[in-house]
Amino acid sequence: MSLSVLVVDDDFRVANLHASLVDSLDGFAVTAQANSIEQADALLATTSFDLALVDVYLPDGSGIDLVRRLHCDAIVLSAAADSASIRSAVTAGAYTYLIKPFPRSALVDRLQAYARYRGAVDRPDDISQPELDAALEALRAVAKPDVAASHTVTRDLVLTAVRGADSPMSAGEVATAIGISRATAQRYLAALVSKQRLRMQLRYGSTGRPEQEYTAG
Repeated sequence: MSLSVLVVDDDFRVANLHASLVDSLDGFAVTAQANSIEQADALLATTSFDLALVDVYLPDGSGIDLVRRLHCDAIVLSAAADSASIRSAVTAGAYTYLIKPFPRSALVDRLQAYARYRGAVDRPDDISQPELDAALEALRAVAKPDVAASHTVTRDLVLTAVRGADSPMSAGEVATAIGISRATAQRYLAALVSKQRLRMQLRYGSTGRPEQEYTAG
């Protein structure tokens, strides 16, 4: 039986990316997505989940407050990198925390660790202390960071944001949408334009210099 997953992120494009990754792994199935706490609460009132992937910045409150009242396990995926948010998330019950943008492999590692943990503790008979120690150690097992993969996931987030937008996006708008700095967004946008995966044009205002904006190539 697959572990059922709820994905909660204010940006539907990012939520879709996370859901696609989860569904690609054996033993997992995304059964619902929400873009706000209100939507998540409505789902939680009628559906049980094994695991929730929750963003901190939601339009109607903090995802940490949602984690605090969940009746399932949780991983926080957020651009919030301050110590207060991280500690609050762990105190609320999140078993791990990933700072956006992160490589695909980082989330895969944590999901696979979670599956090993659940496989060890979800059993009809009692579990021994060594078995429990091994299950808890599985949750803490993290592979070495893959810098190349990190670049790839950021590039894909930038590309998805622009392609999914209803109108051209500036570097600042892309940065806000996926939780990275404007300079980082500009760097990836320029690279995608050079590879003809995006197009750049100028947005003219009433005053000042025109602003670069991007559309799907």
